[in-house]
Formats: sequence, C-alpha cells, structure tokens
Amino acid sequence: MNKPTNDEIRQNVRKHYQQIAVKEVNPPAAGSCCGAPPDVDALSSQMGYSTEELTAVPQGANLGLGCGNPQAIAELKTGEIVLDLGSGGGFDCFLASRQVGEDGKVIGVDMTPDMVSRARSNAAKGNFTNTDFRLGEIEHLPVADGTVDVIISNCVINLSPDKQQVFNEAFRVLKSGGRLAISDIITTAELPSEIKNDLSELYSGCISGASSLEEVKSMLLQSGFTSISIEPKDESKSFIKDWVPGANVDNYIVSAIIKAKKA
Repeated sequence: MNKPTNDEIRQNVRKHYQQIAVKEVNPPAAGSCCGAPPDVDALSSQMGYSTEELTAVPQGANLGLGCGNPQAIAELKTGEIVLDLGSGGGFDCFLASRQVGEDGKVIGVDMTPDMVSRARSNAAKGNFTNTDFRLGEIEHLPVADGTVDVIISNCVINLSPDKQQVFNEAFRVLKSGGRLAISDIITTAELPSEIKNDLSELYSGCISGASSLEEVKSMLLQSGFTSISIEPKDESKSFIKDWVPGANVDNYIVSAIIKAKKA
C-alpha cells in the first residue's frame, strides 16, 4: 500500500471537518478531540473552560473540538492582534475577542469552507465585530509578515502532515516579541503500528499525526522560536481515554500546553 501524500492527508482531514461543520457526521459515543461529542459543554469543562466562557459565545460556536483552553494561557491584552490556527466554529476566537477588546483583532484561519462560513455566521449572531475569519491552510497562512501579537491553536497542528512548515509560518506572521500559546496533542510513547498507520479516522481524530515533545521542541527551534515551554497535562488522560474506547490511546498521547516566543 502506497503511503498517502500530504495533500491526500489534508483532503481527508478537510472532508472530516466539513462533515462536522454541516452536522452530517454522527457523534461518537464518548466524543473525541476532533469528533463532535454528544455533550460539548461537559467535555469543554474537562478541558478547562469555565461556565461563564461556555455561555459567552453564540450557540453552535463550540463544537467540542479541542484538547485544552489556549486563550486561557495566552495572557491576552487589550489591543492585541490574535491569530487562531484552525478556528472551526469560532469558539476560541470569540473568547479571545472579548479579551483584546474593540482596539484588538482576532483572525481565525480554517481550511474548511463550511467551517469558515459557520464562524462568520456565529460572529454576526454574536455581534463580534473585531473578528475576521479567513479560508486557508495553516501551512500557508493568508496573513502578512510580522503582523500578529499572539498565535493560539486548539488541537489542530497535530493534524498537519507538515508541522515544520506550520511553525515556520507561525514564526513568519508573528511580530518581533510575539508569542505562541497553543494546546495540542503530543506522544508520550511510540504509537502502535495499527494506530500510526490509520490515516483516516485516527489521524483526523488527533491521534495518528501527533509528534513527541522532543520533536515539537526541535521544530520550534528550527523555525527560530525561543523561550520554548512544553508542559504535558496528565489530567487530560481522563477524557483522552474515551476517544477510542478499548484502544488505550491514553497510554500513548497526552494534551500539552506549548508556549514559545519570537525574539
């Protein structure tokens, strides 16, 4: 069997999220990072979102697609320009927009047209006038050089077949002194071949494409980032174990807080 190309992987991921965006996919029994769960608020609470945050966004913005709460660790300030990689229905963008205020701006980038449309509709419903949702791949960001203060992302970079390019692009669009604050999945042990080679459900489910802590740190360094901090969150295993019932994926992956700066 030939190894799929990077573009084939992207097309598969795009198709998966397009189905979620238009509600054509049946949610799994327990829910997963990248599969719409039956109770998104309950799962999001496990990820670190407060009740106030969950009720502050338009209905339909929170799709339960994540593994942490990146805007809570980003230390956002009034007037900052924030970029969300893989913005989905706009959930984290709307929370960030409240923190940066009208003098700030939040840009969401997603490669799925239906997700971008959904986020724009949610922005209009919630009167979020300082958000801008753009169609694009995170490996080729539709954002100018040196224009962003903070980059956030929630369980998305692991989905890219070219993570080094994602970090290169993140570094390019950040201003000098800008920072990266993301939640993502990393491996804690070598993935079994049956998981690693599943490039359909388990890759789109934020499992097969995960990199190790050392690999992520190496990619960030190669892109030029400094002050790198990668903090595994062992408590995330409490919900990760349900992503693929019976597969014990929590023995191999964990959610992590990843921070870095552009000097």
